[in-house]
Amino acid sequence: MSYIVPDRAETREDQRLYTEARLVEVACLDCLATVRVKKNSQHQTSVQWNHGAEANCAEFAKLESEPGGRKVYATCPRLSASIDAAVKEGTVTIGAEDGY
Repeated sequence: MSYIVPDRAETREDQRLYTEARLVEVACLDCLATVRVKKNSQHQTSVQWNHGAEANCAEFAKLESEPGGRKVYATCPRLSASIDAAVKEGTVTIGAEDGY
């Protein structure tokens, strides 16, 4: 897969805003795996996993051990509940700001 590497300052800033803006660290209340999250709406949640979080996720480990392994689109219900709790606490806000 080829990647387009931005070379104009405006394009680099757009890329940074799209991939970094408003991301908040959320730790799973169960296994403490920490991911970065933002919610642009009540029904949309962006979650950025890292290798450490994925390795620490007990739910992912359980799914990996099942026949066929974990499906790429499988989510962790424990982390989803942790994100919902962070929204209720106000740690994660809902709504795009400046389009991001």
